[in-house]
Order: sequence, then C-alpha cells, then structure tokens
Amino acid sequence: MLQFSQHQPNIRSSPARYDGDVLATSRWVRWGSHLAVVLLAAALRLWNLGLPHALVFDETFYVKDAWSLFNNGYESTWPTDANPLFEAGQTDIYTSDPSFVVHPPLGKWLIALGMNLLGPGNPWGWRLATVVVGVLAVVLIMLVAQKLFQSRFLALVAGFLLAIDGHAIVMSRVALLDNFVMFFALLGFGAVLMDRDWHATRLATRLAGRDDPGWGPTLWWRPWLLSAGLAFGLTSSVKWSGLYFLAAFGIYLVVVDALARRRNGVSFWLSAAILKQAPATFLTLVPIAGATFLISWTGWFVTRGGYYRDWADGVGAAWTGPLAWVPHTVQSFWHYQAAAYTYHVGLATPHPYQANPLTWLFMIRPTSMYYRGLDAGEFGCQFQSCSEAITSVGNPLIWWAATAALFYLVYRLARYREWRVGFILMGMIAGYLPWLMYLNRTVFQFYTIAFEPYLLLGLTFVIGLLLKRIPDQARPRRRHSAHLQVPEYDPQPPAGTLTAVVVGLGVALLVTAFFFPVWTGMQTSFAFWQLHIWMPGWR
Repeated sequence: MLQFSQHQPNIRSSPARYDGDVLATSRWVRWGSHLAVVLLAAALRLWNLGLPHALVFDETFYVKDAWSLFNNGYESTWPTDANPLFEAGQTDIYTSDPSFVVHPPLGKWLIALGMNLLGPGNPWGWRLATVVVGVLAVVLIMLVAQKLFQSRFLALVAGFLLAIDGHAIVMSRVALLDNFVMFFALLGFGAVLMDRDWHATRLATRLAGRDDPGWGPTLWWRPWLLSAGLAFGLTSSVKWSGLYFLAAFGIYLVVVDALARRRNGVSFWLSAAILKQAPATFLTLVPIAGATFLISWTGWFVTRGGYYRDWADGVGAAWTGPLAWVPHTVQSFWHYQAAAYTYHVGLATPHPYQANPLTWLFMIRPTSMYYRGLDAGEFGCQFQSCSEAITSVGNPLIWWAATAALFYLVYRLARYREWRVGFILMGMIAGYLPWLMYLNRTVFQFYTIAFEPYLLLGLTFVIGLLLKRIPDQARPRRRHSAHLQVPEYDPQPPAGTLTAVVVGLGVALLVTAFFFPVWTGMQTSFAFWQLHIWMPGWR
C-alpha cells in the first residue's frame, strides 16, 4: 500500500504530461497544416512567374497604364506597337498625352509598386502585386471560413481549394485588375461577418430589461462596418463592379438588423430597421467607401494632364443653372465618370474569348491569356510541335463540384433559411448576379475570380455537412430526455465519409498537377496541350 502511494503521484502526473504533449502536438499540426497550404499556394503562384517575358492578354493595358500613372500621375498614351519595345526594356516611351481609361486607378497603382520595386522591364515586377494578393487571399479565406464555420478543418479545406484551383492560380500570375477586386471584396465580406456578431451582441445588451423596446436603439459605433466600407471602397477603386458588393451587403445589413430586432422582441422591428438603423448603417458604410474611391483618384486631381481634366473649362461645357457653382474640377471629374459608365454599359465589340455570363458557372469558354505554337527545334522545342499556354480554366473537379454545391445551397436557403448559406449566397449575388444584366456586353470568364471565394465557401459548407462539422438543419430534431439533453445531430460522420473527402481533395490536387503546365505557360508537346481540351470552348 505504501509502495502504491509512493508511485501514485507519478501515475497521476503522467496523463497530465501526455495531455499537454497531445495539445502541443495538435497545435503544431494545426498551424503547420495551415502554413503548408499557404506555402503550397505561394509555390504554385510564384514558380517561374516571369514566364513568359511578354505582356499577356490585358497586361498590354494595365502594365503600361500603371507605369505611366506612376510617372505622370495619370494614365498616358504610348507609341504605336509599343509592346515589343516595352518588353525589351524601353519602358519610358510613354507620352504626356492622357489616355481614356475606364477603370479607377487603385489596381494600377498597386501594379506600379511592384514595377518600381523590381524594375518596369521585369515581368516579376509587373505581376508582383497580383501574386502577393493571390497568396494573401488564401490566408484570408481561411480566416473567413474559420469564423463562418467555427471549424479549423473546414478553414483548411477552403484555403486548400483556393490554393490549388487553376483559375485562382492564373489570375494571381498575370497583371490584371480582377485579383484585387476579389481580395478587397473578400476583405469586406469578412468585415461584415465580424460585424454580424458584434451587432447582435450589442443590440441584445441594449434591449435587455426593456418591457417595451418600441423601435429599439440606433447603433452608431460599428467599427467592423467602417472596415467593410473601407474594403468595399477599395474594391470600387479597382473596378466599378465593386459598387455591387457595397450595395448588396448594405441591403444585407438592413435585413440582418431587422431579423435581430424581431428575435429580441422589438414590436416594430421592420420599420425600425428601415427607418431608424438603416440611415445610421448607411452613414457608417457609404461615406468612407466614397472617400476611399475619391482618394484613389488623387493623381488625376493634383495634376493637370489627366483625361477630361479641364473639360469644364471648355467653351460651353461647364454646367449652368443651379449647379453652376460646382467647381470645374468636380464637373470635369463627373463628366469623366459618366463617360466611363457609358463605355462600360455599351461595350459590345466582338472578341474570340468573350463568354456569356450564363455560361460562367459551367466554364464553357475560359479565357486564353497566352498561347504560342512552336515547331521542332524552335525555342528549345523537343517535340514535333510544342505549345505554350496560359488558360484561365479552373480545376474542373473543384469548379463543377462548387457549381453543384451552389445550386444545392439555393435550395437549402429556400427550405431551411440558414444564415451561413444566406451569407455565402450574398457574396454570389454581389459578384455574379449583376452581370446577368449585361448578357450582350463583351465580358469574359476570368471576371468570375471576383466571386470564386464564395463558390468555394459553398463547396466547403457542403463538405462540412457531409462530415457533420456543421449542424444540419435538414435533420429532424430528436426529442430531449427529461434528464439528459440529446444532441440534435450525431457529431460522428458516416463511416468512410472523411476518407472519401480526403481522397476527393487528393484527386483534385492530382488534377491541378495535370493542368499546371497550361496554367503557367510551360512548354509542352502539342499533343499534351490537346489532352486538356475537354470542351470545344477550351481551345
């Protein structure tokens, strides 16, 4: 007995040490797995980023616009056939004449920062900003998924899907504007998600103990909404389509406030949300977005050479009547924005890679960013004929599974009204639905990068349901014992489900390995390139 007592402390302390080791190991595994996803995303995006040493697709506009913007303060014109000279290192051949550009300047300022850092003649410099944002987006979607699903594993899945999808990889490796739209919009999406809990908690606290809350309080101090306004302002400062995110989530916030007031017993919850809280929400969200948009045009305002900069000074151009007092600079700026809007809604120039928005979810016509065919011996071609391609086709397994998940989520929202599903679909509404108004406009499949994170979050949600990492409201509720509360769902997934999910993710990774050469401009045999043409529109 004495001997047992002497050894008892050691026996009791061992499990404690073991549990601590397990927790420490678990923590290292968790952080290590997330870091591995980020490193994988970085490797897929950074590998041979300077290939090809050529301005691909719309880089011919944005790279040169970025460099003239950086030097002149506004986008300038370039000599005819400037691309070969620019690619050869003659990068200061822009003129002082303004160029009519229809997108706000922020994305081009970001591209210009990379060019200034690594040199304007270096393709790494052209693409540095987009690749950094592409890697950061993987980090951001994991943070959003962690908050949305309260599951580290599902956060890892969401990050992994974005890390290995081909469309996301391509859009991170070319100096276009849309990757910035995706990132800033996702940042705003995350800020609105954070505000959801912040708002619900403080509204409930303010209403606690009130017998007759009437309309309830007006919540003015909402720091996460200020952050969302800033993020959506940055989105709009890259492309005008960012305004759709601002409008969509502005409406979403009013709806969420109305439902929160109803849950807390506010009698006039709908009128309170619309007439009392909505104006405060508008003043919290919109002015900072508008100010951010205007600040992005600083170069145009502080210089005299920008397009339409002196429009109002022309004979008979300035406004008359009640608005005659408006400064000419503001009048000229408004005229510029109106001209850009007219261009956007009226663009109908045929293009071989234009894609009707109705086909976007099915990847009928992905955008070929670059293609070069080579004969044997030409530029190192070791086959009878070679191909070098950069095609923004997504990973087919991920993309089509995410599209199927999207349609399922629409059904679930109508049937069960789950807030997570509604929130994810709000991202799709903001990023995709407005384009359905422009079916005859010249638009491209690569615009879908703006809403791809929400497609992948939808797929992650369905995976979470299969693994029972998310409570499934479709399951019938079990009765509760008088003495023991039984969970509403079995937290253990069906046997083999986790294995099937892991195998599916592994197959998706193999598909990424198969398509990687045609996402990155690698030189392959023509026959190998043909193996990736799964649909006629993929040529």
